[in-house]
Amino acid sequence: MTAIVSDDKPHHRSAGRPVVYVALAGNVAVAVIKLVAAVVTGSAAMFSESVHSIVDCGNEALLLHGYRRAARRPDLVHPLGFGRELYFWSFIVALMLFALGAGVSVYQGVHHVLTPEPIQHATVSYVVLGLSFLFEGASWIVAWRGFARVRGEVRFWTAFRQSKDPPSFMVLFEDTAALIGILIAAAGIFAGQWFQQPIFDGIASILIGLVLAVVAILLAIESKSLLIGERATPALVEAICRLAEEQPGVLHANSALTAQLAPDQAMVALSIAFDPELKTSEIEVCVAAIESRVRDMHPNVVALFVKPQTVLQFEAARRARFGEQVGRAAHDPRSILSR
Repeated sequence: MTAIVSDDKPHHRSAGRPVVYVALAGNVAVAVIKLVAAVVTGSAAMFSESVHSIVDCGNEALLLHGYRRAARRPDLVHPLGFGRELYFWSFIVALMLFALGAGVSVYQGVHHVLTPEPIQHATVSYVVLGLSFLFEGASWIVAWRGFARVRGEVRFWTAFRQSKDPPSFMVLFEDTAALIGILIAAAGIFAGQWFQQPIFDGIASILIGLVLAVVAILLAIESKSLLIGERATPALVEAICRLAEEQPGVLHANSALTAQLAPDQAMVALSIAFDPELKTSEIEVCVAAIESRVRDMHPNVVALFVKPQTVLQFEAARRARFGEQVGRAAHDPRSILSR
């Protein structure tokens, strides 16, 4: 088996990073005005919204920290680099959104339902929520456009499940939750005033917490999957197999076992059936040519392993490794074996 590892320069120039910067700037401004309004009005829903924005600020800071940590150069202990640190910090962000954002909102809501207090200076709340909606809306548009460029013509949910860059969809989900939360907070404050029942303010806070909990769970599931290790995109597998089969001396590229190391870093183990007439030295030359072409065409492949195998050897090996999953591989769009 031979391997090629690309140079050790950082590869993390993700499209998601500018989106995170925009979201952080917006959330800092929103968090300040919401917190002031929560103190002035005594609204539980407004307090939940301020906590949500403060948590979002921390989340974006952690994502930027994850980008920086993931861009470190490989070393002897971590020869494939630190790319998955971004996935680790993305998972921490999801946990924070659930524990702090959702938890505090539900707690405040229950407290105000049990001991309701009249809302003071409700007009301040409406002005603040309106400004917050503008800030969050601007951030949402930036996040949506960034994610739309990444997903292309792929359906939204499919693109979310296949994305290898958590911040690109995390900011979008957080901003969506923020916009929904603002609408719920405004509705709760209005209902509390209209019906003279402050309990509606507490109910709004609970609903905001539930929205954040749902978003946090979705983000945690996807981040966990990436942290454990997902395959690279099917398009990359197809492209590498096609490059290999174009090389003289290659009878067939059986398939590729891949692992996503970072948003723009992947490891590939390629199984190739060579012409049995080739000598060992000729196979080595052939492999070197394949490695060179892959490096030129797909610089995101930071490690490529090539294993000479006949089709029968490959089928036997993957059956032994994956068992009955092999039979379903061709029909499973997320299977690491499907081409």
